[in-house]
Amino acid sequence: MSANSPSGSHSPAGCGSPSDSPVIAGLLLAAGGGRRLGGRPKALLPYRGRPLIENAVRVLREAGCGPVHVVLGASASEVRERADLAGCVVVDNPDWAEGMGSSLRVGLTSLAGTGARAALVSLVDQPGIGPAAVARVREAYRSPASLVAAAYDGERGHPVLFGADRWADIAATATDDKGARVHLARHAEELMLVECSDIAEAFDIDTPSDLVRLL
Repeated sequence: MSANSPSGSHSPAGCGSPSDSPVIAGLLLAAGGGRRLGGRPKALLPYRGRPLIENAVRVLREAGCGPVHVVLGASASEVRERADLAGCVVVDNPDWAEGMGSSLRVGLTSLAGTGARAALVSLVDQPGIGPAAVARVREAYRSPASLVAAAYDGERGHPVLFGADRWADIAATATDDKGARVHLARHAEELMLVECSDIAEAFDIDTPSDLVRLL
């Protein structure tokens, strides 16, 4: 694990919570290799003149999340070189090819000892989800047992907020591309859905035909 040095507007102070508020960390999963995009890492897709990952970090910060931890995998060295991740804690997942579950485990492990009461997990390839939707999910935090997800027309999506009391079980059950789905299924009655379809679009950038959404 390594932390890039804070600088300018990217300092942790710019993305933290007020001192009287619980610390809600942002956890950005950005390790995918873009297999269906011909092997182009999603983190480095161009968006508004900069790598897509920078937009995802900005969204977490503007929504009040801090610290912001970023999990890299495919082309991690190139992402570090080309993207401005100053002020983030950047973590490498050597097993990124195993799927999202491994990145979620690495990310939650990196948050140990930070004092965060919850992790708000977002994906690098969903630029239609902006700060307003992320803040809406963040504001639904109630305790370290909180389990909250954005919903789009009633269907669960991202981002998802996991209270710290849930991290150990999520890490133990996050395998392959399942991510936290096992935990979410086991605790479906405890899950709070926060409707965000009025302020966000939950599309993914998965295939070449999706690239038009980045223009």
